[in-house]
Amino acid sequence: MSFLEVKDLQVHFPIRGGLLNRKLDVIRAVDGVSFRIEQGKTYGLVGESGSGKTTTGRAIIGLNTITSGQVIFEGNDLTENKNKRLDVRKDIQMIFQDPYSSLNPKKRVLDIVAEPLRNYERLSRNELLERVVDLLEKVGLTAESILKYPHEFSGGQRQRIGIARAIALKPKLIIADEPVSALDVSVQAQVLNFMKDIQKDLNLTYLFISHDLGIVKHMCDEIGIMYKGRYVEAGTTEDIFNKPQHIYTKRLVAAIPDIDPRNREKQKQFRAEVQAEYQHSFDYYFNKEGLAYPLQSISATHWVAMPEGGS
Repeated sequence: MSFLEVKDLQVHFPIRGGLLNRKLDVIRAVDGVSFRIEQGKTYGLVGESGSGKTTTGRAIIGLNTITSGQVIFEGNDLTENKNKRLDVRKDIQMIFQDPYSSLNPKKRVLDIVAEPLRNYERLSRNELLERVVDLLEKVGLTAESILKYPHEFSGGQRQRIGIARAIALKPKLIIADEPVSALDVSVQAQVLNFMKDIQKDLNLTYLFISHDLGIVKHMCDEIGIMYKGRYVEAGTTEDIFNKPQHIYTKRLVAAIPDIDPRNREKQKQFRAEVQAEYQHSFDYYFNKEGLAYPLQSISATHWVAMPEGGS
């Protein structure tokens, strides 16, 4: 039994208009996504803006309404049993993209981190204070931080405050939605390495959502590549980076910068070759509507979206 299993998840948003606000069309933000995550592992959802990766994460945690499909967490179908979703709410937490907007600027750090504890646990004032200080120290901040406001911290420190709030209830699964995209490159590595450290210490499972395949390579055990609400490729991190099959995946891999100047010309040539292949073979990899085909298994750990019988 998988720790988290998502089966044929669909999230559709109606487009309405006219005098009677009638349904005119539908946006298929997520259109049949399936994956599994084993406990203690990190699964990456990758794609450009509009691919449906964030909508998928928000649907799992209950922030977006699921049109159809299943979300099974520790054997419990959260889509069928609303009470069960409420029961596991403390076990699934989220780290949001922007540390500047995800923290209430009018509240002190004490109240920000203490909020989930107040909602779910009965603690005395001293017990609450001790828990908050302990959480802040776990994320590398001092006890004095409790009296400060978010604007008094750097971007990396604010994201650590967000992480402290996310782990306050000792969750089992954390959905991290672009957790470092708003941070400077120099700070990104610190936060990512810290996330890996607390994952090991607390036995956390991550669903890591990002547009940056380079970051996902550093963080994830398995990866799903999304395009317009569908998967184009899925597999282990080694599969995706060493043996990319779908032309869209190849484009993402080719876009990863190589900091070694000696490889600059080689990388430039590789990108040009991938772009030429993309233009030449787009009609093979995508249907007439420009959408990916269903995934086909090419190995025990690797799936690629292509016409049935393709190779």
